[in-house]
Amino acid sequence: MGEDKYRDEVAIISIPSRSQRYNDDHMVALEVEVPETLHQVGTDSWFQVGVVLSTGINSAYALGYAGTIMVPLGWTGGVIGLVLSTVISLYASTLIAKIHEYGGKRHIRYRDLAGFMYGRTAYVIVWASQYANLFLINIGFIILGGQALKAFYHLFRDDDHMKLAYFIAIAGLACVLFAIAVPTLSSLRIWLVISSVFSLIYLTIAFALALKDGINAPPRDYSIPGSKINRVFTTAGAAANIVFVFNTGMIPEIQATVRAPVVDNMLKALYFQFTLGAVPVHAVTYVGYWAYGSSSSSYLLNNVSGPVWVKALANISAFLQAIIALHIFASPTYEFLDTKYGIKGSAVAVRNLAFRTLVRGGYLVATTFLSALLPFLGDFMSLTGAISSIPLTFILPNHMYLIAMKKQLSSLQRSWHLLNVVLFSVISAAALVAAFRLIAVDSKTYNAFADL
Repeated sequence: MGEDKYRDEVAIISIPSRSQRYNDDHMVALEVEVPETLHQVGTDSWFQVGVVLSTGINSAYALGYAGTIMVPLGWTGGVIGLVLSTVISLYASTLIAKIHEYGGKRHIRYRDLAGFMYGRTAYVIVWASQYANLFLINIGFIILGGQALKAFYHLFRDDDHMKLAYFIAIAGLACVLFAIAVPTLSSLRIWLVISSVFSLIYLTIAFALALKDGINAPPRDYSIPGSKINRVFTTAGAAANIVFVFNTGMIPEIQATVRAPVVDNMLKALYFQFTLGAVPVHAVTYVGYWAYGSSSSSYLLNNVSGPVWVKALANISAFLQAIIALHIFASPTYEFLDTKYGIKGSAVAVRNLAFRTLVRGGYLVATTFLSALLPFLGDFMSLTGAISSIPLTFILPNHMYLIAMKKQLSSLQRSWHLLNVVLFSVISAAALVAAFRLIAVDSKTYNAFADL
């Protein structure tokens, strides 16, 4: 009854359009409902979507994994963890992609798919979890932008006049201007090329300078820091951080932009992301840890040595790429607000520009304020990973696929998906405990608006 009531509510508030789905066996075009949205649906090639996904995993966050993942896990745990995360994340992402048109309806939002399958309560829970997850990721992007800008500044000025909070404010302003200028996720287009160039610049420079430092440096210390009990909790926290490397928590929203055949093209995009797209993040993480060992920073460009102009180019590229990457992860929020308030027509219409300035600007001002207030998010990222990223990325896809395909699955396959649900639920619970402990420990030395 709850599920029927939820579907009735959706029918009342939605004016569905139509798209085409293809039967793989007979290549017959079938009509599939598309929920109402004022953003573009089904317009992008699989390659463009693959670049969007790769942009997310090769963002400025990639400069921190040597310090936030490899240091607490060491060589064995870090490499195995990242490789397993790559494989398992690809598997889980393909599960959610394959049920994009479950029930003859194109589910362009994660919450819509959850509501269609489980009912209204699941719709609300998934919505809250996803938006909390994306909000914290966006806080991280603004912090990363501020850190990159601060590192750029200190290459030329060795003073303490400009605090991290000031640079975070500048990064936030840049994000506001970009959000006003670019109305939708599909509108990124040329910006994706620019973003890829920026990523290539800072990842190549970080890789090359770290490799040089590693060749010339004395033997490094690769021991895992902390006492035995601390290592247990930092390991669990790092496991939650690994989830952030390859997962967006918004596969249905990104898949909404891809052209028909929707499932086949999305799978191509995912294969691109987890093969060619994953090479840079693995390379810079391993080389960074090899070069600096347990002293690896959460922002690798703070470790490297080299010509000032080269480091300046890397830092400014990281700053600019963080702005573009944030727009990708903020797009579900923008889509919800634009659709709710009927923002349609020309992107440069006065009403639309004013709306984006006030509403998106307000959202990003709040994000920027919290970024400056809490300029270290390692512990909070672990908390978010435990509460929302692991459930959205691993638990729900396995259970949803089990429900959607139960008639086609053998008993062994059903058992496999149930095992994944249980296993990742246990990992999520352990990461949650670890995150709370890490926050409690670090809160003793926490300073608001810290200049880190």
